[in-house]
Amino acid sequence: MANTMEEFEALLNESFEMDTPAEGSVVKGKVISIEAGQAIIDVGYKMEGRVDLKEFANPGEEAELAVGDTVEVFLRQVENARGEAVISREMARREEAWDRLEKAYADELRVDGAIFGRVKGGFTVDLGGAVAFLPGSQVDVRPVRDAGPLMGLKQPFQILKMDRRRGNIVVSRRAILEESRAEQRAEVIGNLTEGQEVDGVVKNITEYGAFVDLGGVDGLLHVTDMAWRRVNHPSEILTIGETIKVQVIKINKETHRISLGMKQLQDDPWDAVEAKFSLGSVHQGRVTNITDYGAFVELEAGVEGLVHVSEMSWTKKNVHPGKIVSTSQEVEVMVLEIDSTKRRVSLGLKQTQRNPWEVFAETHPEGTEVEGEVKNITEFGLFIGLEGDIDGMVHLSDLTWEGRGEDVIGDFRKGDVVKAKVAEVDVEKERISLSIKALDGDPFAEAVGGVKRGSVITVEVTKIEDGGIEVDYEGAKSFIRRSDLSRDRAEQRPERFGVGDKVDVRVTNIDSKTRKLGLSIKAREIAEEKEAVEQFGSSDSGASLGDILGAALKGGDE
Repeated sequence: MANTMEEFEALLNESFEMDTPAEGSVVKGKVISIEAGQAIIDVGYKMEGRVDLKEFANPGEEAELAVGDTVEVFLRQVENARGEAVISREMARREEAWDRLEKAYADELRVDGAIFGRVKGGFTVDLGGAVAFLPGSQVDVRPVRDAGPLMGLKQPFQILKMDRRRGNIVVSRRAILEESRAEQRAEVIGNLTEGQEVDGVVKNITEYGAFVDLGGVDGLLHVTDMAWRRVNHPSEILTIGETIKVQVIKINKETHRISLGMKQLQDDPWDAVEAKFSLGSVHQGRVTNITDYGAFVELEAGVEGLVHVSEMSWTKKNVHPGKIVSTSQEVEVMVLEIDSTKRRVSLGLKQTQRNPWEVFAETHPEGTEVEGEVKNITEFGLFIGLEGDIDGMVHLSDLTWEGRGEDVIGDFRKGDVVKAKVAEVDVEKERISLSIKALDGDPFAEAVGGVKRGSVITVEVTKIEDGGIEVDYEGAKSFIRRSDLSRDRAEQRPERFGVGDKVDVRVTNIDSKTRKLGLSIKAREIAEEKEAVEQFGSSDSGASLGDILGAALKGGDE
């Protein structure tokens, strides 16, 4: 009997060991009731436990559980203080989930999950029993400001990394979106052809253009393809969210980049340029842009011409175009050249005004008196500002009749208002020569007005020097060299003259350039002798020269 009892006990223990599940394992149980958000589960051997219903729910869904359902749970403890088994569906699910996820990771398959919490640097995702980390950068293709609407939704994720020992899983939502975008993109691009007209929505505007959504794929509409006219910034034409008509200009099959254009759907204004803007015609335009080398002027929408800096002003030569015109200014321009292949129009601004040198030449013939301000003083003369914003130059040699120009230029200051006479106007070279000394008339010309070469004139001695004497004739100074003082060598002594003496001299030369009279007493004496000989006989008639001269002088005295 005892034997039997022992056997029975052994069998009983054995059955207990067999049927009593071990703590820490996954067991099967049956739902016997559902109350207050919990399921009461019988896990056998009169052991029951409670599990919150939400543990049975899939991410982002309600729990679907009914009495009588068989479920797998994790047995944490056989009995607690309340005499119940401590069981957990979540832990059973976690074990299950890790097996499932590891397989999905190995096969590179997507897994379903729901974002349920926010942590530093990203979010937590429930993958149906296992918790994964979703970095902020992996939420969407573009940065997401508010992830609220994505919370709790069942959606696919890609597992980037997992480590079961550490309990780490990193997932990405972005990878899925990019994949589906790429598929969508390929499909949209496959349906597009170059030259096709499509509708798109402006998604983003940058300085160089706008990105347009063509239904899952973006195209770039460059600023130069928005309009035929110059567009400084795309926001002048477009607003974000606006639907626009565009033409597909180019599709790059490798990079999947799509170039779009708007102006291609409008008439090209260049088709009519040559007919509308003939060479030499004058038009009103608006300055759109100013650079160092000139100004761009819009003749009509889409047709712009360049006024090169050299064609801007007759008078302002080395000036920045911005000093002559300003942006948005209305100006009158002349068409100088059209190059349709390069789509270039050369314009002139100065051609619409008369050449100021021409005007000056017409209104100021040589000899006209002018007045102006000294603009500049250089080593070779003065620059005087004249009407029409042009300058005239007074050369050193035109400053004074007396002395050297170098000596008197120092008397002038910038800003002085001076008078001068127009000496010459060269329209081609844009040069105006002026003379200040001409204002007083030419004292030399006036003095020697009636004097000719060979004339005998009376001069006054003003200075005695070793080399000769200085004399004055009506205000014109001259110098008679020693050798010209007498035909007689013994008489060629300057000291025999005194200052104030009146002397008759013969004019040997009149040099209006150097403004000098060539004078000689010797030449006068020789000429007088010649005359006497002709009048009173030849020199070989036996009469001495002294007799002839004596007679001539006598005759002169009588």
